[in-house]
Amino acid sequence: MSTMTKAVTLAGNAAPGAARKPRRRRPSRLPAWEALALWGALLLAWQIASQFIDQTTNPLLPAPASVAAALAESLPELWAGTVSSVLILLPGYGLAVAAGVALGLLAGVIPSLGRAFFPFAKVVGPVPPTVYIPYAIAVLPTFHLSAAFVVFIGAFWPIFQNAAAGAQAVEGRHRDNARVLGFSRLETLVKVIFPASLPHIFSGMAVGLAFSFILLTVAELFGANAGLGRFVQYYADFADYPRMVAGILYTGVVTWLAMSGLDALRRRALFWLR
Repeated sequence: MSTMTKAVTLAGNAAPGAARKPRRRRPSRLPAWEALALWGALLLAWQIASQFIDQTTNPLLPAPASVAAALAESLPELWAGTVSSVLILLPGYGLAVAAGVALGLLAGVIPSLGRAFFPFAKVVGPVPPTVYIPYAIAVLPTFHLSAAFVVFIGAFWPIFQNAAAGAQAVEGRHRDNARVLGFSRLETLVKVIFPASLPHIFSGMAVGLAFSFILLTVAELFGANAGLGRFVQYYADFADYPRMVAGILYTGVVTWLAMSGLDALRRRALFWLR
């Protein structure tokens, strides 16, 4: 057999193996069995604990069946509370995202703005936003406006700080390449700095959204006439613990759905990080 024939034979034998590529495992959309096992264990522990409490009175720890019945009966009221809470959450959080991203990127690329904002952020950012709630309710004309303001304060600082960190993390060579291509400062900010900072921005948005739900619920405990926080507080005042626990669980589900939606948006926007 000639050398040419051997080479062709070896190439033909190696081609099928070389053509095979390792298959990527698609991420499952179903919850992991470990998470299901944990929730099952917690539900079982809840059921067992409720067996040792006299359910004929009004127990502090109602049985899961009682909570499920209360949840089913309260769904219309809970839905109305959800709408009321979302109408407060969206304006405050949306404004925090817009202002936090814009100011954070500018502070990250303009040294003079960074020197002005960063010391101020180190002092004001760590202040718990809950301390502003009584003052905001007293000063601002409506509860919706004061609650939206508190949500804005709570979400703004994490988004601002992460956006600024993302802008500062962009390598200088990318800015140099943009300058060579003739980009203006605005074009560099929009087409180079902003996309490169998106991972940091989404991290800040996730933290800000979690804070927003916490602050909104706390604010609704003070002076709201509707909302998820008001629902829990109202039935706690009347010692209706099945409805109170149902409201807590429902609020957790709403928060989880919002966080999951933001995570889905992050995966779609940051497709190059998969």
